[in-house]
Amino acid sequence: MLKILSWNIAHRSEPWRELLKSGVDIALLQEAKAPPPEVADQVRTDTHEWRIAATGLTCPWRAAVVALSQRAQIDFIEPRPLAEAPLRSLGVSRMGTLAAADVTDPDTGERITVVSMYAFWEEPRSDAKQPWIYADASAHRLISDLSMFIATKSTHRIIAAGDLNILRGYGEYGDAYWAGRYATVFDRMAAIGLDYVGPQEGRPAEPWPEELPKDSKNVPTYHTAQQGPAGATRQLDFVFASREIAPRVSVRALNSLEEWGPSDHCRISIEVNTR
Repeated sequence: MLKILSWNIAHRSEPWRELLKSGVDIALLQEAKAPPPEVADQVRTDTHEWRIAATGLTCPWRAAVVALSQRAQIDFIEPRPLAEAPLRSLGVSRMGTLAAADVTDPDTGERITVVSMYAFWEEPRSDAKQPWIYADASAHRLISDLSMFIATKSTHRIIAAGDLNILRGYGEYGDAYWAGRYATVFDRMAAIGLDYVGPQEGRPAEPWPEELPKDSKNVPTYHTAQQGPAGATRQLDFVFASREIAPRVSVRALNSLEEWGPSDHCRISIEVNTR
């Protein structure tokens, strides 16, 4: 079994120390600064600069794939700015928002491509004093970048996970406009063969948010400073898997008060069962 953790660590150092105790093989991180010195020599990452490319903004953190055990063989895939990427290489629309690696399961020899994704917040061209922000456009860029891994209709083996800063599903009191925009992200992922696989297990929101249907299986993965883990209501973190392997992928949000951990996002456990 291959054990993976997806986690937005909110630019913090303590999550890096927690990862060393996690017992997982691979971590897919978002908003990750470089590991602290006492951790750096115990993990393996790619050599890319620890920043997101954003003109006029300082973002010294990025998405990363991290090897935490010696069990799994890992081959990091070098990202290139999209305009500079040679044919058949990984071109990324906004550097720092996507990281990828090929991982070989030591028990079966199965090779799986794992991808860490972060949908960057953007603002529209507007004269409004407080224009809205949106991340679905960034999510669509990530899907475009992911498409280079899709070489067949059905036999690829990919797990892509991370913080997309969007919502999935709305209830009676939801906003139909944003519901429509967000749905296009999940529809497009499915269209290229990457099915949504969770998390749909974990502690449900309490109280239940009006924006969600009563039968929704969404589980909160993010809290504001005012809410704290106990008041978390929104799921911003999602996992997708190739249809070829999706039935063997188990996903759970580690979002109980005891499990949450030192970030405003909880950890997402991903296990790939043996064929």
